Amino acid sequence: MFGLSFFRDFDKPLVIILLALLVFGLIALFSASYQRHIDTGKDFVLTQGIGILLGMVVVYLIARTNYHSFLSVAYIIYGIHIFTLILVLVMGKSALGAQRWISIGGIGIQPSEFSKIFTILALARMIGDNPHCLQSKRGLIKPFLIAFIPMILIFKQPDLGTAIVILPIFLAMAWVGGVRLKYFLVAIGSGLTAMPFFWHFLKDYQRDRLMVFINPNVDPLGAGYTINQSKIAIGSGMLIGKGWLSGTQNQLNFLPERHTDFIFSVVGEEWGFVGAAIVIGFFLLLMIRGIKIAEMTNNLSGKLIIVGITTMLALHVIINIGMTLGLMPVVGMPLPFISYGRSALTANLIAIGFLFNVRMNRTIF
Repeated sequence: MFGLSFFRDFDKPLVIILLALLVFGLIALFSASYQRHIDTGKDFVLTQGIGILLGMVVVYLIARTNYHSFLSVAYIIYGIHIFTLILVLVMGKSALGAQRWISIGGIGIQPSEFSKIFTILALARMIGDNPHCLQSKRGLIKPFLIAFIPMILIFKQPDLGTAIVILPIFLAMAWVGGVRLKYFLVAIGSGLTAMPFFWHFLKDYQRDRLMVFINPNVDPLGAGYTINQSKIAIGSGMLIGKGWLSGTQNQLNFLPERHTDFIFSVVGEEWGFVGAAIVIGFFLLLMIRGIKIAEMTNNLSGKLIIVGITTMLALHVIINIGMTLGLMPVVGMPLPFISYGRSALTANLIAIGFLFNVRMNRTIF
């Protein structure tokens, strides 16, 4: 089962990039969760480490199974995941003002983290089976609904960040799938035009976050507190940082959610511009590798899977780092492979598994 010939087929640059990000993440997480571990006794690094080991098994299993096997059941998987999203709204567990989790065997799972991957598979199947469906208005309806349905269900939880990510994924896959330029521009224009209307559907705390993005000083001790502390942490790191376990905003508990959504702030404070640039550099290499694999892939469905996953990961990185710097609104988006979180980590490792899979089967039709 674990033959050496199979491991030789793995994309070596992708392996190096993934391992570097995972190790970097554990080091950053140890510092970000150090004080919380002392206070609560919970070992976040151990939990994340176990998640990584289990996730790597998942990566292997996905990479070993030809992606066409997943495409053959993509609609079934998509239907099940839509059911779980509905289940979250009906009987999900609430935390931090959102109802995003369901408990299975005592383990909290966030279905929206996996929704992006299942949506990508369903879109890749539909567009791959009907390569001309994007050439007409009627043909666009089904692919659009595949993206729109989970987007609305996730928005209702509410999880604005994940809901927002699904639309650009759809647009990127539609572009590569051959959608007509006029339809593509109309879709972008319609989305931008509709944005002001979404204000009326936002929760109060989401509106507060948007107002803080526009004016960080409007509520410095409330909605604006975290982002202000994040910018202080990153700015104080300067060129080479204050040193590992030596960040004052981090270790003195000034920075909330520093082990999850705001872990990049810890990186900036303790490792400075140099450390932050290294992390960003590895993410950039990951995106470049994804684009390269897409270029090498002859099968349209396989190409669309790579485009969707690369777009997903890129958006996560851009939005997370952007919000820690105050360049984007705070939407609760974890940094892939760095932030603590079992559902996000597993979903991102599944995504990487498909990158390996398509890379090894890129010429199969």
